[in-house]
Amino acid sequence: MGTQDTPDIETIRAAVAGEAWALEKVLASYDDEINRLATIRKRQPDGSIKAVVDEDMRQRLIAKLLEAIPQFPIDGE
Repeated sequence: MGTQDTPDIETIRAAVAGEAWALEKVLASYDDEINRLATIRKRQPDGSIKAVVDEDMRQRLIAKLLEAIPQFPIDGE
């Protein structure tokens, strides 16, 4: 992943509880990875290849992450 920091445990707990601020922070911390996974190579009219982020794929990855966060196991709970 990029140089972004992994969220601290309190942020993760808040995200699991559904706190909007924490969900935004988690999404921001994985933004580079989401963009990397959603990047496709697209042929341009001149025949060259350009890497672009497929926005539909990006939104599906974000939705999957948001669906998975509430099931994240928190030790001791």
